[in-house]
Amino acid sequence: MHPAFSIIFFTTAAGAGYGLLLLLALLGPAGLLPDSRAFAVVSTGLALGLVAVGLLSSVIHLGHPERAWRAVSQWKSSWLAREGVAALVTFLPAAIFAVSWALLGRTGAVAGASGIATAIGAVVTVACTAMIYASLKPIHQWHNSWVLPNYLLLSAMTGAVLLNALLHLWRAGRPEFDALVLVLIALSGLAKEGYWTFIGTIPAASTPETATGLGRWGRVRFLESPHSEPNYLLKEMGFAIGRKHSVRLRLIARTLGFTLPLLATVLALGLPAAALPASLLAALAVALGIIIERWLFFAEARHTVTLYYGATTV
Repeated sequence: MHPAFSIIFFTTAAGAGYGLLLLLALLGPAGLLPDSRAFAVVSTGLALGLVAVGLLSSVIHLGHPERAWRAVSQWKSSWLAREGVAALVTFLPAAIFAVSWALLGRTGAVAGASGIATAIGAVVTVACTAMIYASLKPIHQWHNSWVLPNYLLLSAMTGAVLLNALLHLWRAGRPEFDALVLVLIALSGLAKEGYWTFIGTIPAASTPETATGLGRWGRVRFLESPHSEPNYLLKEMGFAIGRKHSVRLRLIARTLGFTLPLLATVLALGLPAAALPASLLAALAVALGIIIERWLFFAEARHTVTLYYGATTV
């Protein structure tokens, strides 16, 4: 599939924002974060800002942004609409949480209840985003059981790395949270490797034989192109990335998205004097690495329609 920057930015920025919002909403009211109004304002502002900018990017991606409200109306049958509804609904408890915890500095029942509701809304919204792709049966690289856990884990991981950097920036880093970040990075890395192994080793069910219904007579071979020039379908759904580029970009995504943040967090855990630059490096590396990972998620996906244009597999 053609990797549109607006969607890449949306899924990475909003995912990190929801991951950060999830942690703030659970840890803040419990008194496990710094007792600093400045920290609360900056962290919640960053989380909500990432979510808002990401959602705005997704609206801009639409062919007619002014009709975005119509997409939300189809929540009974569309995961895209469910994502929109979940995002809008989550903003209400998130706003209450932000006001009660960040602005009023309270950790009582209101902050706790709104925090739990915000955390649930964040998880549901990210899950809906993942299901937009996992529900598409014609795309083998998306329609599998690895997509949903990958989206959820990557959201939690990027949010945790951001929160860890903020904690060290306020000189409030804790070994327990460094350890949590390490666990999330490790789990996310393993889930991503599992996804890449799946799409590289498990063949798609669709073939030229099944697509044309001519398999009963033997192997189906491409005779003549349906079109004499490249068309919209090939540009958007038949986007091809060379294997050598895919291997190289996966290596970069592994290094920036998982390996470097893991090593930087270990350094922050073992050498407190270097914790601040190490945590900031981890946050920067994760941001770049996940953008590359998400670009690959789209670029490596191929629609079944390409079988009618000479592709032998999807």
